[in-house]
Amino acid sequence: MKNPAVVIRRIQITEKASSLAQTQNKYFFEVDPAANKLEIKRAVEELFKVKVAAVNTMRYRGKKKRERTWRYGRRPDWKRAVVTLAPGSKIELT
Repeated sequence: MKNPAVVIRRIQITEKASSLAQTQNKYFFEVDPAANKLEIKRAVEELFKVKVAAVNTMRYRGKKKRERTWRYGRRPDWKRAVVTLAPGSKIELT
């Protein structure tokens, strides 16, 4: 099993994430692109001491960004996990 601190890079606090956390008990995390759903589930349960009901993942390609010349660079690819917690579980964000 991978180290949970390596699997979970950071929690995403956005307008959409905060509204889903309040209404549907779902939380967004930026995770390691090589991590699978079981590793993400175990990492969230171990780090935050909560019960996870489901994990959904999605991959994002890095955006093209213009450099100071005519060349284009790219931001790195990343992966998002939407973690649904079991009823009664909650993550304190503050």
